[in-house]
Amino acid sequence: MTSDTRIGPVPLPNTRARRVVEQLLEGSGVTLNGSADWDIQVHHPDFFTRVLHQGTLGLGEAYMDGWWECPRIDEMACRLLMHGLGERAHTPSERLMYRLQTGFFNLQSKARAYIVGETHYDLGNDLFERMLDPTMCYSCGYWKRADSLHQAQLNKLDLVARKLELAPGMRVLDIGCGWGSFAEYAAHHYRVEVTGITISREQATLARERCDGLPVDIRLQDYRDLDGRFDRIVSIGMFEHVGHRNYATYFRTVEQLLEDDGLFLLHTIGSNNSDITADPWVNKYIFPNGVLPSAMHITRAAEAHLLLEDWQNFGADYDPTLMAWLGNVDDRWHEIAERYSDRIRRMFRYYLSVCAGAFRARDLQLWQLVFSRGRAGRYDAPR
Repeated sequence: MTSDTRIGPVPLPNTRARRVVEQLLEGSGVTLNGSADWDIQVHHPDFFTRVLHQGTLGLGEAYMDGWWECPRIDEMACRLLMHGLGERAHTPSERLMYRLQTGFFNLQSKARAYIVGETHYDLGNDLFERMLDPTMCYSCGYWKRADSLHQAQLNKLDLVARKLELAPGMRVLDIGCGWGSFAEYAAHHYRVEVTGITISREQATLARERCDGLPVDIRLQDYRDLDGRFDRIVSIGMFEHVGHRNYATYFRTVEQLLEDDGLFLLHTIGSNNSDITADPWVNKYIFPNGVLPSAMHITRAAEAHLLLEDWQNFGADYDPTLMAWLGNVDDRWHEIAERYSDRIRRMFRYYLSVCAGAFRARDLQLWQLVFSRGRAGRYDAPR
């Protein structure tokens, strides 16, 4: 939907759609054309109809089109979620359509596995280099004893390495290696050999450059096509793309690839409930076909294949991580503004802000789980 973007807030129309939206907002602390940084400034009179008809998809697209503004979308999202507007913000047709799709189709089949890479991760390395820190970690940092994004990401990488008990000469598999963050770190600091796989061509290209000269093999490959055996396996921020129909296959694959005395670390965003849902806006513009696992999804799929040794939740740390990425986008967008439209900039601002608000409201979690194949002895995970 497109229309002329209005400059500045407009008088609120006396319509049923406006009154319904105001009723939904009542008690949340978020108002229309208010003075707080988390209030919604309406720039187009059709905003209300669009949101009521299209739900969260319409809300996100309206922001991309300049139909509304809000200095602190993160605070707005946090307040709305804590007010209980999460699931209610999805229209019945949105919920029905996704359930029908996931009921009849495997949205994360091998034939569709590369869609998210092409849509999001291949958007441009120059954009992600501005948004992320020098490690190029595109996952939650570990802010314990950290006062910067870079230190939080280094802490996360080393936490993973210590949980895996890395030792020189080990063969390590990195499922969803991204731009080579962990592969580079582990090979350089722990002198291990790393095989990293990704479904993004842009990620693979940059990861190979970053790991040049290290014992690292970066492959453009789906996890279901892997073979061999590895002493350690790690997967950081990839499980969200696996899909509930493939969880059993994923854990069976890890079991087959992991040595008998090996360890596997899974780092993933987690959902508080086990409903198979996806936000329509995020599904369309950011992570196509993504599904967040619940605790039940993970344990039920893993129990026939691996032994759970440790489970840590530091979801609260994703809030400062996302806000740091948002700050980088705002501070450095001028460096790439000629190559990306303002609509893309607003898309990233909305995505990072809303996600930060969701973690702040504890609507989403970040889990690190360590599994073994039932090796002997006690496992004590570092913190």
